[in-house]
Amino acid sequence: MSLLPVYSLMDVELVRGAGSVVTDANGIDYIDLYGGHAVITIGHCHPHYVAAVQQQVAQLGFYSNSVHIGVQEQLAVELANASGYPDYRWFMVNSGAEANENALKLASFATGRSAVVAMRGAFHGRTSLAVAATDNPKIQAPVNRCHDVTFLPLDDATAVAERLAQGDVAAVIIEGIQGVGGVYEASAHTLRTIERACTDTGTMLVLDEVQSGMGRTGTFFAHQVAGIQPHIITMAKGLGNGFPVGGILVHPDVAVWDGMLGTTFGGNHLACAAALATLHVVQRDNLVAEAARKGAYLINAVRGIAGVTAVRGRGLMIGIDTVVPSSVVRAHLVRHHRMLTGNASTPNTVRVLPALTIDDGLLQQFVEALTHTLAELAS
Repeated sequence: MSLLPVYSLMDVELVRGAGSVVTDANGIDYIDLYGGHAVITIGHCHPHYVAAVQQQVAQLGFYSNSVHIGVQEQLAVELANASGYPDYRWFMVNSGAEANENALKLASFATGRSAVVAMRGAFHGRTSLAVAATDNPKIQAPVNRCHDVTFLPLDDATAVAERLAQGDVAAVIIEGIQGVGGVYEASAHTLRTIERACTDTGTMLVLDEVQSGMGRTGTFFAHQVAGIQPHIITMAKGLGNGFPVGGILVHPDVAVWDGMLGTTFGGNHLACAAALATLHVVQRDNLVAEAARKGAYLINAVRGIAGVTAVRGRGLMIGIDTVVPSSVVRAHLVRHHRMLTGNASTPNTVRVLPALTIDDGLLQQFVEALTHTLAELAS
């Protein structure tokens, strides 16, 4: 039996990790500046994380949501307080796509409407409605295109307000910062204008913080710099530091009835233990502020490199545009500098999404490696 192809693979098989260093099957170490799509928040195999997961799996690894799950209730309280949304309610799932799927479903229930507004360049997942709200026709099957989704420019609040005025839109879904789309974000003014338009038209505002949440951008959620309050916030990726876990934070005014949403694996004991351990380290080690500090250094340092045409992002969610295609840059970094980075849908963007615990010295090594890489590729 063979595997179906998923991504274009780097010629690396990783077998161990510690912090921001991963090791392949041949014993070669690599600096991880990508975290497997922004998943690794507190570093690989963090001792507190490992101990918490081991303790939970030895006690009880799983039971469904047909019983009270104390560790799930604990996570709901601690996450709400840490994120700045203490009065929101928490529903747990297993992935970012599932979180966005349930958020849009909930918005449709709440409004009685079926249309969705998403942004050009958006990526919200690969399940049915999530992929319909993803601006990539290549991964939309015909069955996905039956959903009523309008794509509008990311930073055009006027276009969004005009579409909402038609009165049939259930939700506007927007990423705190677009990840796959190339690390672009709407301005604070645009977000505030969209929030007002949603309020005026009874539309749900859904903030996709799957990649940009958990402190990665220097605030707990990327949208918080705009001072807005979405109806629904989606999370996943960095929430579990590698364990599959996601969820939605729901405004207290959004009506939810028993049985509206459901999940078998979402919020299981092991997932909650992993998420709680991750959250505890983020808070204990002040990693939100650390992400802001490290990101500011890295963005400023990279801007001065010859061959870099633009740098975008906040905190440790950074997109670097280079003169040569990102695929060439990334391959060179792997082969010659043993560094793992990411790509984007924009062909010349290198994405940098390291653990928030990454050492300053490793970031300096990346700056030097990128400088040498672009110089060598230009010669």
